[in-house]
Amino acid sequence: MLDIDHVNAYYSDSHVLHDVSLHVEKGQVTTLLGRNGAGKTTTLLTIMGYLAPRDGRVSYEGQDISGMAPHRISHLGIGFVPQERGVFPSLTVEENLTVAARPGRTHRWSLATIYELFPRLQERRNNLGFQLSGGEQQMVSIARALMLNPSLILLDEPSEGLAPLIVQEIVNIVALLKAEGLGILLIEQNLGVALELSDTHYILDKGAVCFTGTSDALRNNEKILGAHLSV
Repeated sequence: MLDIDHVNAYYSDSHVLHDVSLHVEKGQVTTLLGRNGAGKTTTLLTIMGYLAPRDGRVSYEGQDISGMAPHRISHLGIGFVPQERGVFPSLTVEENLTVAARPGRTHRWSLATIYELFPRLQERRNNLGFQLSGGEQQMVSIARALMLNPSLILLDEPSEGLAPLIVQEIVNIVALLKAEGLGILLIEQNLGVALELSDTHYILDKGAVCFTGTSDALRNNEKILGAHLSV
Protein backbone atom coordinates (compact mmCIF):
# COMPACT_ATOMS: atom_id res chain seq x y z
CA MET A 1 0.00 0.00 0.00
CA LEU A 2 2.76 2.46 0.99
CA ASP A 3 6.38 2.17 -0.11
CA ILE A 4 9.20 4.46 0.95
CA ASP A 5 12.32 3.61 -1.02
CA HIS A 6 15.75 5.04 -0.15
CA VAL A 7 14.39 8.43 0.87
CA ASN A 8 16.73 11.25 1.87
CA ALA A 9 15.19 14.41 3.29
CA TYR A 10 16.67 17.68 4.48
CA TYR A 11 15.71 20.72 6.53
CA SER A 12 17.64 23.35 4.62
CA ASP A 13 21.21 21.96 4.69
CA SER A 14 20.57 19.55 7.55
CA HIS A 15 20.37 15.94 6.36
CA VAL A 16 17.53 14.45 8.47
CA LEU A 17 16.45 11.20 6.79
CA HIS A 18 19.22 8.94 5.51
CA ASP A 19 18.25 6.40 2.85
CA VAL A 20 15.03 5.40 4.67
CA SER A 21 13.02 2.49 3.27
CA LEU A 22 9.86 1.02 4.75
CA HIS A 23 6.59 -0.56 3.64
CA VAL A 24 3.01 -0.62 4.93
CA GLU A 25 0.56 -3.32 3.88
CA LYS A 26 -3.23 -3.21 3.80
CA GLY A 27 -4.79 -4.45 7.04
CA GLN A 28 -1.51 -4.22 8.95
CA VAL A 29 -0.02 -1.91 11.56
CA THR A 30 3.56 -0.83 10.92
CA THR A 31 5.31 1.03 13.72
CA LEU A 32 8.10 3.59 13.64
CA LEU A 33 10.10 3.55 16.86
CA GLY A 34 13.14 5.43 18.11
CA ARG A 35 14.32 8.10 20.48
CA ASN A 36 13.18 11.72 20.26
CA GLY A 37 14.80 13.38 17.26
CA ALA A 38 15.39 10.11 15.41
CA GLY A 39 13.35 11.25 12.39
CA LYS A 40 10.00 9.57 13.00
CA THR A 41 7.74 12.61 12.61
CA THR A 42 9.89 13.85 9.73
CA THR A 43 9.14 10.56 7.96
CA LEU A 44 5.39 11.17 8.28
CA LEU A 45 5.76 14.77 7.11
CA THR A 46 7.69 13.54 4.08
CA ILE A 47 4.97 11.02 3.25
CA MET A 48 2.30 13.73 3.54
CA GLY A 49 4.16 16.18 1.30
CA TYR A 50 5.05 18.77 3.92
CA LEU A 51 8.70 17.98 3.24
CA ALA A 52 9.78 16.90 -0.24
CA PRO A 53 12.43 14.15 -0.39
CA ARG A 54 15.63 15.21 -2.08
CA ASP A 55 16.34 11.64 -3.17
CA GLY A 56 14.30 8.44 -3.23
CA ARG A 57 10.63 7.79 -3.78
CA VAL A 58 7.38 7.69 -1.81
CA SER A 59 4.69 5.57 -3.50
CA TYR A 60 1.07 5.01 -2.51
CA GLU A 61 -0.74 2.14 -4.21
CA GLY A 62 1.84 2.22 -6.97
CA GLN A 63 1.62 5.98 -7.61
CA ASP A 64 4.63 8.21 -7.02
CA ILE A 65 3.54 10.89 -4.51
CA SER A 66 7.02 12.23 -3.73
CA GLY A 67 6.71 15.95 -3.04
CA MET A 68 3.04 16.10 -4.03
CA ALA A 69 1.01 18.80 -2.23
CA PRO A 70 -0.47 17.61 1.11
CA HIS A 71 -4.08 18.22 0.08
CA ARG A 72 -3.60 16.10 -3.05
CA ILE A 73 -2.05 13.29 -1.01
CA SER A 74 -4.99 13.44 1.39
CA HIS A 75 -7.43 13.20 -1.52
CA LEU A 76 -5.74 9.99 -2.66
CA GLY A 77 -6.87 8.30 0.56
CA ILE A 78 -4.27 8.99 3.27
CA GLY A 79 -5.43 10.30 6.65
CA PHE A 80 -3.00 12.02 9.03
CA VAL A 81 -3.36 12.36 12.81
CA PRO A 82 -0.61 14.78 13.93
CA GLN A 83 1.07 14.66 17.30
CA GLU A 84 -0.36 18.11 18.13
CA ARG A 85 -3.89 16.81 17.34
CA GLY A 86 -4.85 20.03 15.52
CA VAL A 87 -8.37 20.32 16.96
CA PHE A 88 -9.99 23.64 16.01
CA PRO A 89 -10.61 25.27 19.42
CA SER A 90 -13.49 27.51 18.34
CA LEU A 91 -15.45 24.79 16.52
CA THR A 92 -17.72 22.23 18.13
CA VAL A 93 -16.85 18.55 18.07
CA GLU A 94 -19.37 18.01 15.29
CA GLU A 95 -18.02 20.95 13.28
CA ASN A 96 -14.47 19.62 13.69
CA LEU A 97 -15.65 16.36 12.16
CA THR A 98 -17.84 17.62 9.34
CA VAL A 99 -15.34 20.22 8.15
CA ALA A 100 -13.15 17.36 6.90
CA ALA A 101 -15.86 14.95 5.74
CA ARG A 102 -15.40 13.38 2.33
CA PRO A 103 -17.02 10.22 0.91
CA GLY A 104 -13.75 8.69 -0.31
CA ARG A 105 -13.60 5.19 -1.74
CA THR A 106 -14.66 3.22 1.33
CA HIS A 107 -17.79 5.23 2.26
CA ARG A 108 -17.45 3.60 5.68
CA TRP A 109 -17.27 6.64 7.92
CA SER A 110 -20.02 9.17 8.53
CA LEU A 111 -21.14 11.05 11.63
CA ALA A 112 -23.37 8.12 12.53
CA THR A 113 -20.62 5.50 12.33
CA ILE A 114 -18.08 7.81 14.01
CA TYR A 115 -20.46 8.26 16.94
CA GLU A 116 -20.86 4.48 17.17
CA LEU A 117 -17.08 4.15 17.43
CA PHE A 118 -16.67 7.18 19.73
CA PRO A 119 -19.85 7.46 21.86
CA ARG A 120 -18.11 10.05 24.04
CA LEU A 121 -17.85 12.38 21.04
CA GLN A 122 -21.60 12.12 20.48
CA GLU A 123 -22.12 13.14 24.08
CA ARG A 124 -19.76 16.09 23.60
CA ARG A 125 -20.78 16.95 20.03
CA ASN A 126 -21.85 20.51 20.94
CA ASN A 127 -18.78 21.29 23.05
CA LEU A 128 -16.05 23.50 21.60
CA GLY A 129 -12.61 22.13 20.91
CA PHE A 130 -10.96 24.02 23.76
CA GLN A 131 -13.46 22.54 26.23
CA LEU A 132 -12.30 18.96 25.59
CA SER A 133 -9.85 16.88 27.60
CA GLY A 134 -6.64 15.64 26.01
CA GLY A 135 -8.15 12.22 25.45
CA GLU A 136 -11.27 13.68 23.86
CA GLN A 137 -9.15 15.86 21.59
CA GLN A 138 -7.21 12.79 20.48
CA MET A 139 -10.48 11.03 19.69
CA VAL A 140 -11.60 14.03 17.62
CA SER A 141 -8.30 14.03 15.73
CA ILE A 142 -8.57 10.32 14.88
CA ALA A 143 -12.28 10.60 14.06
CA ARG A 144 -11.68 13.60 11.79
CA ALA A 145 -9.05 11.64 9.83
CA LEU A 146 -11.54 8.79 9.44
CA MET A 147 -14.16 11.22 8.09
CA LEU A 148 -11.88 11.47 5.04
CA ASN A 149 -12.67 7.77 4.48
CA PRO A 150 -8.99 6.90 3.98
CA SER A 151 -7.44 3.58 3.06
CA LEU A 152 -4.23 4.41 4.95
CA ILE A 153 -3.89 6.35 8.19
CA LEU A 154 -0.76 7.85 9.77
CA LEU A 155 -0.83 8.19 13.57
CA ASP A 156 1.82 10.27 15.34
CA GLU A 157 2.03 9.20 19.00
CA PRO A 158 -1.72 8.84 19.64
CA SER A 159 -1.25 7.64 23.25
CA GLU A 160 1.07 10.46 24.34
CA GLY A 161 0.06 12.10 27.62
CA LEU A 162 -3.15 10.11 28.01
CA ALA A 163 -4.45 8.21 31.04
CA PRO A 164 -4.12 4.40 30.87
CA LEU A 165 -7.86 3.85 30.39
CA ILE A 166 -7.91 6.25 27.43
CA VAL A 167 -4.77 4.65 26.00
CA GLN A 168 -6.50 1.27 26.05
CA GLU A 169 -9.51 2.78 24.31
CA ILE A 170 -7.24 4.15 21.58
CA VAL A 171 -5.55 0.75 21.28
CA ASN A 172 -8.92 -0.94 20.84
CA ILE A 173 -9.89 1.55 18.13
CA VAL A 174 -6.64 1.05 16.21
CA ALA A 175 -7.09 -2.72 16.45
CA LEU A 176 -10.61 -2.39 15.04
CA LEU A 177 -9.38 -0.23 12.15
CA LYS A 178 -6.71 -2.80 11.40
CA ALA A 179 -9.32 -5.56 11.37
CA GLU A 180 -11.39 -3.53 8.90
CA GLY A 181 -8.48 -3.53 6.46
CA LEU A 182 -6.93 -0.08 6.90
CA GLY A 183 -3.20 0.24 6.50
CA ILE A 184 -1.77 1.99 9.56
CA LEU A 185 1.63 3.61 10.06
CA LEU A 186 2.05 4.31 13.77
CA ILE A 187 4.61 6.32 15.71
CA GLU A 188 4.45 5.21 19.32
CA GLN A 189 6.69 5.75 22.35
CA ASN A 190 4.73 3.24 24.45
CA LEU A 191 6.53 0.00 23.59
CA GLY A 192 3.78 -2.14 25.09
CA VAL A 193 1.21 -0.54 22.80
CA ALA A 194 3.50 -0.95 19.78
CA LEU A 195 4.18 -4.63 20.50
CA GLU A 196 0.48 -5.32 21.03
CA LEU A 197 -0.73 -3.67 17.83
CA SER A 198 1.97 -3.97 15.22
CA ASP A 199 2.92 -6.54 12.62
CA THR A 200 6.23 -4.92 11.66
CA HIS A 201 8.52 -2.49 13.46
CA TYR A 202 11.11 -0.12 12.06
CA ILE A 203 13.51 1.59 14.45
CA LEU A 204 15.12 4.85 13.39
CA ASP A 205 18.42 6.10 14.79
CA LYS A 206 19.72 9.47 13.67
CA GLY A 207 17.46 9.38 10.63
CA ALA A 208 18.40 5.90 9.43
CA VAL A 209 16.65 2.54 9.81
CA CYS A 210 18.67 0.37 12.20
CA PHE A 211 16.18 -2.45 12.82
CA THR A 212 13.29 -4.09 10.97
CA GLY A 213 11.35 -6.99 12.41
CA THR A 214 8.24 -8.48 13.99
CA SER A 215 7.04 -7.95 17.56
CA ASP A 216 8.54 -11.30 18.61
CA ALA A 217 11.89 -10.43 17.06
CA LEU A 218 11.94 -7.02 18.77
CA ARG A 219 10.70 -8.29 22.13
CA ASN A 220 13.58 -10.78 22.30
CA ASN A 221 16.32 -8.42 21.11
CA GLU A 222 17.70 -6.96 24.33
CA LYS A 223 20.59 -5.26 22.55
CA ILE A 224 18.29 -3.26 20.25
CA LEU A 225 15.83 -2.49 23.06
CA GLY A 226 18.60 -1.16 25.28
CA ALA A 227 20.50 0.74 22.65
CA HIS A 228 17.64 2.47 20.85
CA LEU A 229 14.55 2.36 23.08
CA SER A 230 16.09 2.62 26.57
CA VAL A 231 14.38 -0.59 27.67
